[in-house]
Amino acid sequence: MPSQQHETLIELFRERPGLAADLLDGPLHGDLPKFDEASLYSAELNVVTPVERRADAVVTLTREGVKVLAVVVEVQLRADTRKLLTWPTYVANLYDRLGCPVTLLVICPNQRVADWARKPIALGPPGSVVTPVAVGPGQIPVITDTDDAQEHPELMLLSALAHADRQASEQLFEALFAAFHVLEPSRAAGYHDFVLAALSPTTRKQMEELMTTTKSPYLSEWAQRQYATGKAEGKAEAEAEALLTFLAAKGVAIPDEARSVISACTDHDQLLEWIRRAVTAEKVEDLGGALSA
Repeated sequence: MPSQQHETLIELFRERPGLAADLLDGPLHGDLPKFDEASLYSAELNVVTPVERRADAVVTLTREGVKVLAVVVEVQLRADTRKLLTWPTYVANLYDRLGCPVTLLVICPNQRVADWARKPIALGPPGSVVTPVAVGPGQIPVITDTDDAQEHPELMLLSALAHADRQASEQLFEALFAAFHVLEPSRAAGYHDFVLAALSPTTRKQMEELMTTTKSPYLSEWAQRQYATGKAEGKAEAEAEALLTFLAAKGVAIPDEARSVISACTDHDQLLEWIRRAVTAEKVEDLGGALSA
């Protein structure tokens, strides 16, 4: 069964097929054909045999309605020699079906796996070869510019996953939250949780602390939106739990009585007011209302 990491990475391409072109532009600089549209294509690459062949995703690049390149996208979390047999069939079947050039793009969160995956696959003499384009952390750009992040939010997510643990910086996290800012809220919340789960404990703590101290509009607005609405669930219980989590992350002491008041509150407006004040609160009493007594 595919892991959450595998499925989330594939979702990036399903949500924005042009990400495949973004990643290929470096390795295929000068060879990537000009195109005006990127779209998903059927990932079922079966032939008339009982063997099922399904790629993780297939993207086609078209220009003036004509397909100029097809991209087989595979997410590879570990070295697997069986893929050396199936990947060439994906390329051949798609080439036969579409009649246009085909590239195999392999996304690898681990650089050692990427180094393994990029080796040419020799099919036989005199020179039949399929050469994957493997992208690991070393091939993902470090994005710290908020404009670039908002123009390419999925690429920004890959950048954070690849580089945050090695060179975490306020600029990188600000760019990441700028990317979240332009995404649909529920999808941004899911990506936020995915990044947090993938980071080391030290980097995760740095990112969470930055959310509570920064003056950046992207980070502060995200902090309020993320914690204020219980990750868009809109339920008082989720809002109360998010508020308590936010206060704890800031190091604000929460007496049992105050915890009970917050947990029992069902007033949406009151919870939102507490959350707005929580951004700058140093103690529970700073939230006001029933908590100020």
